[in-house]
Amino acid sequence: MAARTHANPGPRAVRPRVVSLVPSLTEALAVSGAGLLVGATDWCVRPAGLDVARIGGTKNPDVAAVLALRPDLVVANEEENRAADLDALRAGGAEVLVTEVRTLEQAFAELDRVLVDGCGLAAPPPWLARARAAWDAVPPPGVPRRAVVPVWRRPWMVLGRDTFAGDLLARLGVSNVYGDHTERYPRVPLDDLVAAGADLVVLPDEPYRFTADDGPEAFPGLPSALVDGRMLTWYGPSLVVAPDALRAALGAGCG
Repeated sequence: MAARTHANPGPRAVRPRVVSLVPSLTEALAVSGAGLLVGATDWCVRPAGLDVARIGGTKNPDVAAVLALRPDLVVANEEENRAADLDALRAGGAEVLVTEVRTLEQAFAELDRVLVDGCGLAAPPPWLARARAAWDAVPPPGVPRRAVVPVWRRPWMVLGRDTFAGDLLARLGVSNVYGDHTERYPRVPLDDLVAAGADLVVLPDEPYRFTADDGPEAFPGLPSALVDGRMLTWYGPSLVVAPDALRAALGAGCG
């Protein structure tokens, strides 16, 4: 697992001006502390009606626009955002807090660090405790089902090793066929995916929007589970309802 490349900013006496470069964290910040956010990416669509400055995409933020907002803190993620952009923000004088989220427990720890240590909240927000309780209540899985989990098409890409989504699925009784792959998001030819010996194909609606008409037909004879990508890949308030939503989408045998 990659080492963190940032220092813990520590508690703050004054609530900071925060720019978020991560949709999951944008939602977490917006529902946890009024007035924290001053900027977010164009992809930060939750909560609905969020009224903050938009500063471009997660992979191509407008560095000058971020710096013009005079943020006390920029929140980023080692997977979502490019190191070059984060270095440019630091060079411009911004403090950048880079999260690393590859497991559920890591998500909880990083959310606590962003909200309490980074943003100066007196305590973790109540929804975070509810999320922990929801996942603690998931029964131990039985015999796992082996699944292929595509995240892109043209070319086909799937979940590989060491991913947050893979950890959630494992907790729900779904074993990722490519969980031991050397890459985190390997490109795999469709013929190899079909022949991988899976019991199930899990098709999220992000980052690629798989639907009932776009995805299942590529895996004839293999059961398909269409899942809400936010439930599977976002680490924020969605974690409160994600266990039930994912278990319903995955069907019987998932815990």
